[in-house]
Amino acid sequence: MVAQKFTVDLDKPLVFQVGHLGERYQEWVHQPIVSKEGPRFFESDFWEFLTLTVWWAIPTIWLPVVGWFISVSVRMGHTFPQIALMVGFGIFVWTLVEYILHRFLFHIETKSYWGNTIHYLLHGCHHKHPMDGLRLVFPPAAAAILCIPFWHLIKLLATPSTTPALFGGGLLGYVMYDVTHYYLHHGQPTNQVPKNLKKYHLNHHFRIQNKGFGITSAFWDRVFGTLPQTKAAEKAR
Repeated sequence: MVAQKFTVDLDKPLVFQVGHLGERYQEWVHQPIVSKEGPRFFESDFWEFLTLTVWWAIPTIWLPVVGWFISVSVRMGHTFPQIALMVGFGIFVWTLVEYILHRFLFHIETKSYWGNTIHYLLHGCHHKHPMDGLRLVFPPAAAAILCIPFWHLIKLLATPSTTPALFGGGLLGYVMYDVTHYYLHHGQPTNQVPKNLKKYHLNHHFRIQNKGFGITSAFWDRVFGTLPQTKAAEKAR
């Protein structure tokens, strides 16, 4: 007697189902469902609530934190040009962190029960339901936990007076990334630059999901050779 393959029931909480897909999880999670209504994750209302974040919570919560960290370096004697340079460098480093996380962590291939489950919570849910507006930005509680190792890493590499401004710049880069990411999915840009960026990102979701890992720009995709081919180039092959 041949056992039937596991099928995900979209009408039930998904998180503890997806692990059962095993090796078929990668194929399933990269077949997007285009709907603004997101799925339910957990039976528990408490845990379900923790997965939902409105986009404006990100700048509301984190911009005052950014300002505080930058002010610490100001109070420690740094001039405005020095602060601007450190903040700018922090933003630049964030763009690399953004690329590395997206390419190597968010798109890691999993097939075990817990590997699939964790991947779905981390990023798979976004590829399965790319228009779910309440699970598009990173929950602040999870972001706060991830800030701790980044703070200690910068503290190890920088001086006591430059660490706060560098960290503030990196955090500002994260805020810019998260609100940009939301806008690329739900905004209607009229200018050419955001239009191209939206097209570039939606191409990653709906056409070539193993290329185009940059969100705020395609810079690191160019550097590391993960720039997706255009449709015209594909047809010419």
